[in-house]
Amino acid sequence: MEYLPAKTIVTRTRDTAWFGCDYNMNIYRGCSHGCIYCDSRSSCYGIADFDTVHAKADALRIIRDDLRRKVRRGVVATGAMSDPYNPQEEAHQLTRHALELLAAYGFGVAIATKSTLITRDLDILQEIKRFMPVLAKLTITTTDDALARRIEPGAPPPSARLSALHALTDAGIFSGILLMPVLPFLTDSTAQVLSVVEAAARVGARFIYPAFGMTLRSGMREYFYAKLDAQFPGLREQYERQYGSRYFCPAPRAKQLWSAFAAACDKHGILYQMPDIIRAYKLGYDYEQLTLFS
Repeated sequence: MEYLPAKTIVTRTRDTAWFGCDYNMNIYRGCSHGCIYCDSRSSCYGIADFDTVHAKADALRIIRDDLRRKVRRGVVATGAMSDPYNPQEEAHQLTRHALELLAAYGFGVAIATKSTLITRDLDILQEIKRFMPVLAKLTITTTDDALARRIEPGAPPPSARLSALHALTDAGIFSGILLMPVLPFLTDSTAQVLSVVEAAARVGARFIYPAFGMTLRSGMREYFYAKLDAQFPGLREQYERQYGSRYFCPAPRAKQLWSAFAAACDKHGILYQMPDIIRAYKLGYDYEQLTLFS
């Protein structure tokens, strides 16, 4: 494991609209899951050698000091630019110890991951849940393990992620699925989308938040197209004809997919609108008012 210098790690979010999170925390940089569609490869982020995972040097001390200086408690998001449960986490346990610090200082947490390793930390998540909101978001773009091996080669198969999601929901953690991206011409059939909804219902997921399309910008676009050439010959040309140099590439049938998706979620009682998800996972917590008197 190589380490990068850092002055601060827990930073205030500019906008709490994304799952109602108040702070961001990224302990790692880079990712080894090898997802062919990852926007974090984009040149604008300046992450060289993205497939190699680095950690922030002295991360736990910095996180402790950051939390001690916060005037207001809140929900800390992790997993925005790198997976907090990358394979190196199993040995180094930086995410686990960071969660212990969040528990000690009275902060909630919202975790985005593709890893089943999140279930290792159920004990700490349940401890945080006693006094602050906890949200677990597992990215599942397809239920087809064979297809996932081609587009997410370093991540656990979707079947394993669904089992992890089941363990989280059984333990009382408010958990659900990030259905994003829905890749045009690859995972954007109605059958593919509905299979995710049905699987979510079977494991007790509370929500699914989708993006019916993907982003393509400099750095990431070249990588994605090279992988299409290797894994799905001829598909690159279809993307180029459909989208040219556009940044956001919606699935051609996005409106129809949304209608079918929403109807299926309504049938199973699964939330899918952001305000509803935020309201539900924070229900019963009044931490902002409590902070005023702490």
